[in-house]
Amino acid sequence: MKSHVLTAFGAPLQAIEAPTPQPQGSEVLLKTLAAGVCHSDLHLADGYYDMGGGKRFTLADRGIAVPITMGHEIAGEIVAVGPDAKGVKPGERYVAYPWIGCGECAVCRDGQEQLCNDARTLGIRRPGGYSTHVMVPHPRYLYPLGKLTPQQAAPYACSGLTTYSALRRVGEAVYRNRPILILGAGGLGLMCLKLLKALGGKGAIVADIDPKKREAALAAGALAAIDPKAENAGRVIRDAAKGLPAAVIDFVGSNETARLGTDILPRGGKYVIVGLFGGDLTLALPLLPIRSITIEGMLVGTLAEFREVMDLVSQGKVEPMRLDERKLDRANEALQDLRAGRIVGRAVLTP
Repeated sequence: MKSHVLTAFGAPLQAIEAPTPQPQGSEVLLKTLAAGVCHSDLHLADGYYDMGGGKRFTLADRGIAVPITMGHEIAGEIVAVGPDAKGVKPGERYVAYPWIGCGECAVCRDGQEQLCNDARTLGIRRPGGYSTHVMVPHPRYLYPLGKLTPQQAAPYACSGLTTYSALRRVGEAVYRNRPILILGAGGLGLMCLKLLKALGGKGAIVADIDPKKREAALAAGALAAIDPKAENAGRVIRDAAKGLPAAVIDFVGSNETARLGTDILPRGGKYVIVGLFGGDLTLALPLLPIRSITIEGMLVGTLAEFREVMDLVSQGKVEPMRLDERKLDRANEALQDLRAGRIVGRAVLTP
């Protein structure tokens, strides 16, 4: 098999050929048909997270080391199965849930594998989709493509799942009745608009510094798209929301977006931060109880939520995502364009 591998942090991916592995036990071997390119792949490639104030949190601090075959949004076709892999067979096509835990700890038994301290995440701790083949440890992590193309399906393993889970944390009673604020109109922000509409949401105001992405947000159904650096940004948000937005989902996670997101909340509002851009945030502690606001960090959703969002998509309830399709051997180019903000929607690599 051929893989594009991160062999050193801060360096381009290297094309490497190796023997194709054979599945054992409950394992399932997929031939990769599509792999999404996620912004978190940039942090993996860099090897650190910006903690603000000149501080860094490295992948080594998380117990992650090179080589890494990235790509956690994976759709593929089964080419081989282990003797204990039941209910699946070669030729079938699936999208894979990559956020795999040890399966044995209390967190995993509680259905929260994505929070496992001994994670086996595809594309981070196990080889992922920037390769011609991917090994999935068990059929339970697979969802059939049905009528979806691999390119359509792959981004739901992270982009779709993460935004769906973020909306779940905001709460149906909130997003169905009041507008929310979405910070960032990249792949996740645009996906959030699609899912919000599918879930019967009241709508969202979107803030992004890139005019092209603001245009994309309006085309995807945003109530308004504003430049967060504009002097009147707060007033425009309040006008569009007819008050203050009931909740904020931050898909950027920078000093500026965190400050805007927490400042704009009404009393009792919720700020959900997903983005990993980096920085820090200083809060006046008495105002937390006085305003009764909630600040919640969220990385990605559960296996059960993955199945829920895939059910929505399979039933045709979610409008297709805007895609930027490229061949696998252009993985480095895709990462460079993502870093430079040149990708609108979701980049997807194909063989």
